[in-house]
Amino acid sequence: MNELSESLDLKERSDCRWDLVSLGEILLRFDPGDRRIHNTGSFNVWDGGAEYNVAANLSRVFGHRSAIATVLHDNSLGRLAEGLARGSGVDTSLIKWSEEGRNGLYFIERGQGVRAPLSAFDRENTAVSRLTAGEIDWPSVFGQGVRWFHTGGIFAGLSASTPAVAAEAMKAAKESGAVVSYDLNYRDSLWGKRGGREAANEVN
Repeated sequence: MNELSESLDLKERSDCRWDLVSLGEILLRFDPGDRRIHNTGSFNVWDGGAEYNVAANLSRVFGHRSAIATVLHDNSLGRLAEGLARGSGVDTSLIKWSEEGRNGLYFIERGQGVRAPLSAFDRENTAVSRLTAGEIDWPSVFGQGVRWFHTGGIFAGLSASTPAVAAEAMKAAKESGAVVSYDLNYRDSLWGKRGGREAANEVN
């Protein structure tokens, strides 16, 4: 870890509040177990989301201090998502609460034999997709000490405004001396109505 820190010029851990801050969406993941989505009577509910998973796994698996910067609709589903994130060891103090939009959901069933896994996303008009540049005080966030900042193409694909949010966050992160990573992730379901892969490539 010391060699990695030196090669990436990571800040000293003792000087930082967080090892990683991730910008992305927390989704509620509905899992029917061994059953199919279309004919199950019950689901287990978990936390998920591309950029969020980086923070959750670094905390849960490796014991790093991670935080998620996001927006949730302030209702029982939003509070459930917050609680699941806390249960994964993720600092939720950077969550913004909104009375607009909704909280994203997705459903995923396991593959069986030659049948591939099947997923269905329900994330239209989510609270975090309404986030615009200037709403988060990034200098204040990075002023508390952040070693690594992460976001990616899923967050950038949520709406027309989220790429600018990602850009301003990455700029502030670099100015603070944090290492920055950006996952070139693509979802047809997000970009299909906004120009597809060509539009995503242009944004990225």
